[in-house]
Amino acid sequence: MAEHNNLGRDGENAAASYLEDNGYKILDRNWHSGKKEVDIIARKEEEIIFVEVKTRCNNDFAEPEDAVTPQKVRNIIVAANNYIKQYKIDLEPHFDIITAIGQHNTFRIRHLKDAFYSPLF
Repeated sequence: MAEHNNLGRDGENAAASYLEDNGYKILDRNWHSGKKEVDIIARKEEEIIFVEVKTRCNNDFAEPEDAVTPQKVRNIIVAANNYIKQYKIDLEPHFDIITAIGQHNTFRIRHLKDAFYSPLF
């Protein structure tokens, strides 16, 4: 596996651990709806949270969350809508971004809650 793929996987693992440590229950990881994907789907209390994880070894040139483009937001929202319909979820959806900056098991995690909103819900 390419080194950047390992970094991304390690960042997603760190993000999932962070969420679990903060009282979230992981429902799914890397959930696909066609070609659209949600990195982490979690639940906390009466909310369902769709999480986009962005991992970088540093933020020298840009913040990782800047890579979440309007098209990426649309894709996440469409996938989330399909997940909610498929599993008949009746919880308030939220869309978060988690950034993981570092390498391997030494990540600095930042959780951007309600990073964007959906007009569909």
